[in-house]
Amino acid sequence: MNIPVLPVIMAGGSGTRLWPLSRAGYPKQFLVLSGNTSLFQQATSRLQAVGGEGFDIAAPMVVGNEEHRFLVLDQMRELGVEPAAVVLEPVGRNTAPALALAALQALQGDQDPVLVVTAADQTVTDEPAFVEAVRRAVRVAAAGGIAILGVTPERPETGYGYIRQEAAGDTGEPRVAQFVEKPDAATAARYVADGHYFWNAGMFVLRASTWMAALDRFRPDIAGACRAAWAVRSTDARFVRPGKAEFAAVPSESVDYAVMEKCPGSGIDIRMVALDAGWNDLGSWEAVWQVAAKDPQDNAHVGDAIVRDSRNTLVHATSRLVGVVGLQDVVVIETPDAVLVADRSRSQDVKHIVAQLTAEKREEQTLHRKVHRPWGWYDSIDAGPRFQVKRIMVKPGASLSLQMHHHRAEHWIVVSGTAEVTNGDQVILLSENQSTYIPLGQTHRLANPGKVPLEIIEVQSGSYLGEDDIVRFQDTYGRG
Repeated sequence: MNIPVLPVIMAGGSGTRLWPLSRAGYPKQFLVLSGNTSLFQQATSRLQAVGGEGFDIAAPMVVGNEEHRFLVLDQMRELGVEPAAVVLEPVGRNTAPALALAALQALQGDQDPVLVVTAADQTVTDEPAFVEAVRRAVRVAAAGGIAILGVTPERPETGYGYIRQEAAGDTGEPRVAQFVEKPDAATAARYVADGHYFWNAGMFVLRASTWMAALDRFRPDIAGACRAAWAVRSTDARFVRPGKAEFAAVPSESVDYAVMEKCPGSGIDIRMVALDAGWNDLGSWEAVWQVAAKDPQDNAHVGDAIVRDSRNTLVHATSRLVGVVGLQDVVVIETPDAVLVADRSRSQDVKHIVAQLTAEKREEQTLHRKVHRPWGWYDSIDAGPRFQVKRIMVKPGASLSLQMHHHRAEHWIVVSGTAEVTNGDQVILLSENQSTYIPLGQTHRLANPGKVPLEIIEVQSGSYLGEDDIVRFQDTYGRG
């Protein structure tokens, strides 16, 4: 009989250390850092490859937050994959409660699949080796144990926790002897030389019931609070929403601290499967440089970049030409509204810039100039006193909310596609090069009735042009 396997993708992170490319509203797991698929899409694809040869792989379950729910669906749709469910955390409570929500969802209908739990923002260069390691871990979990993937260390690394395995026994995978915290450089070097220490990649394989039983044993407060939030959940299409107030009361804790670190010596069968598959968690620009393709001088660059007389640099150009001369061990990341220049060895400290932006309530921490919405996107291409110009794309069949503004009027010019415009009591169709005017206070809506993307230029004028000057009367996407 085949083993039922349910991939669980944790997609709720904010990726602050990859600012300015990663923003709270569009974090790193949804970015295409190389090739033509995002990290989230790569995670989805490689987990689907686990199926076959005695393993029944289900459609993945995604645990994320409300703000990114349509990014999840859009990116999975591009792969031709429909999620089993998208569980939306009302607030971030770290990975232990997130996994509890996934387990409770998986246990619906008297099912108890093996959960393969992974973050959405990691890379693997050797997919066959990854698939083989996961299948070995699934066999451990199907027998009632917990399996954790331990990455064979390539170098002394102070940014990861480590797993110490026991000496291999006569049968099965080696047991986990101990989880250890992020070490200093000397300790990390000793771990690598020892040969029994592996990087903790945060990838776990276990039955849904096994996780809930372990959580009940070690952190009954988290388990009980998650069940209380789950009991008052609501479901809308693929989206599952636990009770907001109830989930806010759940203690915040990681999978490691809540359960995994307590398992060795407890009688719980916890095993480690070695993973040697070119894994990287892309937790910093240094990590991105490590996995990137490089020229003979070890420079990595993406986009329109000219690099001269430089070594060991990373240049990422998003919207314009970037020229670099005479630099060494430097990161240059260009976006339309922000540029980062940093010593590569200090790339972890980008989080301090993000913290300052957050404290100052600056939009560069949250949003790109190009902002993705469920219906498409808009790009604020120019602004000045009392005016703003946006380029807007609406997906085929999509529409914006029926809305009005108290402080601004709008001019719309169709660049390509067909626009269906509700302007007060009138509904009109506009094609390429046609335009219309929305007076201040007028109820209006923009829709794309066609089969190709609609692009318009919107010119706003008025005394206040903030995004919060909007009153929605009808909205397909459930926004207030």
